[in-house]
Amino acid sequence: MFFYIIEAEHISSPGQGTSMLIIQKYGGTSVANAERIMHVAHRIAKEYNNGNKIVVVLSAQGSLTDRLLQKAHEINPNASKRELDMLLTTGEQQSVALMAMAIHTLGLPAVSLNAVQIGLESTNQYGNARIKHIQTTRIKKELDQGNIVLVAGFQGINSLGDLTTLGRGASDTTAVALAAVLDADLCEICTDVDGVYTADPRVVPTAKKLKYISYDEMLEMACQVLANRAAEIAKHYNVKLIIRSSMTEEPGTEIGEVSKVEGSYVSGLAIDRDVAQVSVMGVKRLGAAYNIFSLLAKEEISVDIILQMPNTTVTDISFTVSKQDMDAALAILETNRESIGFNTVTHNSSLAKLSIVGAGMLTSPGVASTMFEALHENGIDIMLITTSEIKITVLIEDRHTEKAKLAVHDKFAHLM
Repeated sequence: MFFYIIEAEHISSPGQGTSMLIIQKYGGTSVANAERIMHVAHRIAKEYNNGNKIVVVLSAQGSLTDRLLQKAHEINPNASKRELDMLLTTGEQQSVALMAMAIHTLGLPAVSLNAVQIGLESTNQYGNARIKHIQTTRIKKELDQGNIVLVAGFQGINSLGDLTTLGRGASDTTAVALAAVLDADLCEICTDVDGVYTADPRVVPTAKKLKYISYDEMLEMACQVLANRAAEIAKHYNVKLIIRSSMTEEPGTEIGEVSKVEGSYVSGLAIDRDVAQVSVMGVKRLGAAYNIFSLLAKEEISVDIILQMPNTTVTDISFTVSKQDMDAALAILETNRESIGFNTVTHNSSLAKLSIVGAGMLTSPGVASTMFEALHENGIDIMLITTSEIKITVLIEDRHTEKAKLAVHDKFAHLM
């Protein structure tokens, strides 16, 4: 697994007593308009007035990123990724500048900084760069001068001196990476939900908010409230992380070590509808799996569930990819049909992955059979199954997704 190169440099907490260094991140909906910006400014001011040092990472306002992409498409549908990054990074820069102005109206010192100014070095890949290193000199200087530091999320600077974007949801990644490099006491991801739930409460009315969840469970649940890359960094650097609402003072969900959630067999349920199945039928040659998946990897196509079904003379290989990668995967297979040696290839994009996740499942017999029972009782066929120590995933028809969510969640509700 790829981890970010972050050199941890301890930064002392301000003053005496319980003063802390706190990293906060606010998403686009939290700063969507002037009223919400002022609301967040008051939240930041409250922490500052409690004697804490504050670094705040902000996303672009509301749907601004999508609007900028639309404008780019109107001018040039084939715009280069470099120029798109130059355009898209302006969204976060607007947010931090406006937030600094809001905090100034409250009589408090604040400074807005972009990736260049804080020295957030990234790889050269435009559109989905990775963090290589973060300098701390400027941030520490501003904190020591008593400033609230506002950092533009989602962006870095590469070895060419160009601005890059870090992929969708990467303001979370920026915040957690800063918490790691600054050895912060706490990192709060403040969003439009008040924590992590056992399932989407908009779909499953009986979903419960979790007080704790482990790093591994958070990664497996693929929750929309935290980017996976952020969860990876938090786990690797043991960042104290809380997911909470930016709209209320309700306590959120703490993400930490497994020891805090050992009492739970099942912590939650996850659905992924961005899935397509590709089946390569009648493979006649040895080493076909290596051939197929090395070709896909070369084109940076990620594969999830894999099932190989050998017969006496031929083998069938089935796997899943994201829907956006399906056409590219099919094209690669057809182009290399002769070298792979197969009869036909089929595909199905009307599917979904349903997973149950829990750190306690490994020592709890019968979890899989209970899940399968819930699906069977509701007439839902399972097409593929994959398991790990803390997750069981089944592939089902997408049209059954809503019914499956409710059935499986209700079956495990007493264990959550």
